[in-house]
Amino acid sequence: MELKQIAYILTDFDEKFGIPRQSGRVPELIGRIVFLPEYAVKEAVRGIEDFTHLWLIFDFDKAHRDTFTPTVRPPRLGGNKKMGVFATRSPYRPNPIGLSSVKLIKVDYDTKYGLSLLVSGVDLLNNTPIYDIKPYLPSSDCHVDAKGGFADEFTDYALNVDFNDDLLKIIPKDKQCALIKCLQDDPRPSYQTDDRVYTMKYINYDVKFSVYGDTLKVIDVKIL
Repeated sequence: MELKQIAYILTDFDEKFGIPRQSGRVPELIGRIVFLPEYAVKEAVRGIEDFTHLWLIFDFDKAHRDTFTPTVRPPRLGGNKKMGVFATRSPYRPNPIGLSSVKLIKVDYDTKYGLSLLVSGVDLLNNTPIYDIKPYLPSSDCHVDAKGGFADEFTDYALNVDFNDDLLKIIPKDKQCALIKCLQDDPRPSYQTDDRVYTMKYINYDVKFSVYGDTLKVIDVKIL
């Protein structure tokens, strides 16, 4: 079987650090799915705007490995406890294929990008290859009695964010809410609990912060 890339997604993250741990956790994060020329055909997305959400099947292109490791250390478990790779959403898999659910904003016919889809709630790196797009069907894809295993423990986890107004205004106004929610999601590796200074790249900015207890304090913001 040969997987063909049909598109790529443009997002605000050029580095993994700081990306929400799951899709939908930060609805304010917007992405643009740009179709490759072969698939940039209007007929291919006919009817897609009748759906509110989509499944994206993508390539963890920065996590390719030649060897199989049957266990991984989920970050939310502190990086110490091992779980089976098929019981996690780790990018390090026999086939590095990802699955993400996003909300469709609109189909766009931009002169710069051609046929593209604007979506929200993204959790992907900038320029991630997209293999396929499928509509989300609430009648079959939503299971109200489903259990989330060890991940359920962290569903409502969030930090308080202390972001000085003078630093916040450096960030474009339409990007501020998304940044704050990404910081609330705690970008740090879960095995780090000290107050060291971390740097998160967001769009064209370096955001420096430290965490004290349950509060994340932004220390500096610099334009790259």
